[in-house]
Amino acid sequence: MTTTVKFTKMHGAGNDYIYVDTSIYHIDDPSAAAKAWSAPHTGIGSDGLVLIGRGDGRTADFTMRIFNADGSEALMCGNASRCIGKYLYEKGLTTAKEIRLQTLSGVKTLLLRTRDDNTVAGVTVDMLEPALSDKTKVRNETGSLHEAAIEADGKVYTGTFVSMGNPHFVVFTDNISSCDIARSGAALERHPIFPERCNIEFAEVLPDGNIRTRVWERGSGITLACGTGACATAVAAAVTGRAGRQTDIIMDGGRLSIEWREADNHVYLTGPAEFVFEGSIEMARTFQ
Repeated sequence: MTTTVKFTKMHGAGNDYIYVDTSIYHIDDPSAAAKAWSAPHTGIGSDGLVLIGRGDGRTADFTMRIFNADGSEALMCGNASRCIGKYLYEKGLTTAKEIRLQTLSGVKTLLLRTRDDNTVAGVTVDMLEPALSDKTKVRNETGSLHEAAIEADGKVYTGTFVSMGNPHFVVFTDNISSCDIARSGAALERHPIFPERCNIEFAEVLPDGNIRTRVWERGSGITLACGTGACATAVAAAVTGRAGRQTDIIMDGGRLSIEWREADNHVYLTGPAEFVFEGSIEMARTFQ
């Protein structure tokens, strides 16, 4: 027996996910669904699956759960959060331009910028405070607050640990085009120093002060963009003196603007969110 599920494909700077409204469709095994539906040739093709739910009304208006292409559950995603804001507003599920979104790493506030035709032009996400050092759940033998060296795949990588509710290791380089993202990212993601695996960013500070970044996401591999990765890169650049508190992060899929405000120590992520297409897919019994 199968059930037909309607979905929406969206992307934020090329970071693409499948979105399902769980108030209409129940996905009993989202891990299996994410793996099957994310497959590029036999499924829909995506970086993962996002489930949108209703919040309790007191602390959150809506909820999100996000599953990577390998079926693992992520704590949150900045790009997916922006897409949810656009989804909720343009599909008439809310008229609010400030939305509280419950994630596994806390409640994030979405601030919507709309056009005269009631479409969403852009979304800013309050990503809350970044965490460094021991708060990243990284076993850092050096005790360094900012940078540490890790040996993997026969190379030594010097990077900065940052948690944006999920762990990141940001490696700065003078020439990002020379980085083997697939090989280095895979080696670092599962390094023993990261007990929960890790997202890996490779970044180059450009002459204009903006930062070119490529990302290896845990559970998904190379993706065109990563919202939390962009935030982590900006924070890492600031704490190591490579940039100020406001910068643009240029990823393979586009540009994201990051501001790490001194007033509240929160990181604010601003960028586009776009619909790609809508469709339906049969959900096998094993997913029910």
